[in-house]
Amino acid sequence: MKKEGTGKPRNPDIAIDAGVEMRELRFEKVPDPKVNFRGNTMRNSVWTSRRTNLPDEVQEGVVYREAEIKLRIATEVVRGPSDSEGIVRSTKG
Repeated sequence: MKKEGTGKPRNPDIAIDAGVEMRELRFEKVPDPKVNFRGNTMRNSVWTSRRTNLPDEVQEGVVYREAEIKLRIATEVVRGPSDSEGIVRSTKG
């Protein structure tokens, strides 16, 4: 699990939920999954995955069967007192 801010978005502005099931899976190379939350706003974000029949650290060349992965990425913008409406304002001079 990766967190930013509190890591507990109450009402996410953006949320992505995905899932995949496979009969058989083999890794030629051990993956190093990453999620980067970018931008210049303060936010509460979380990235979690739940696995069935897959260990937290998979091994090269091992065949995993009847596996499933569920992924959730969620983030909410933390609004400060100056933008109570949640609108970012820009002025050009």
